[in-house]
Amino acid sequence: MTTGDGEAVAMRMRPSPAPATLIGMLVEDFDPARHLAAVVAMCAAEGWPNWADPERAARAATAPGTIALVALDDEGEVTGFAHVLTDGAISAFLDLLVTAAEHRRRGVARALVAEAFVRCGVKRMDLLADDAATAFYESMPHRALPGYRIYTP
Repeated sequence: MTTGDGEAVAMRMRPSPAPATLIGMLVEDFDPARHLAAVVAMCAAEGWPNWADPERAARAATAPGTIALVALDDEGEVTGFAHVLTDGAISAFLDLLVTAAEHRRRGVARALVAEAFVRCGVKRMDLLADDAATAFYESMPHRALPGYRIYTP
């Protein structure tokens, strides 16, 4: 990527100086060694087969151009996970946002989204949502646009 004057710059994915903290919750970078099993279990519980495969999930969460975050409770248990694809300057796509069922409606997903914006350095994020999540996303500043998820023929 280059600046307007042709100067080469690195992709701007901004790590926070310290993990984000809310009362009773910590948001930090995903670490496969510490967090993968819990993330896979949450995705399997939601019926999401692509993220329920540990090998594929680890590759996706650590791929270039991605930001993967976990929310942890006071005891260090994973309560949520966010995965964002981004160019670090203009575009970001919230690929996955999941909160453990027993931790919903406690601000976990909102904290993950807020930290994802900080890390990406973008002003907007695109996403697809199922009907059950629509009210959550509509509670944020947004513009609804039609979207599609296409599959291999």
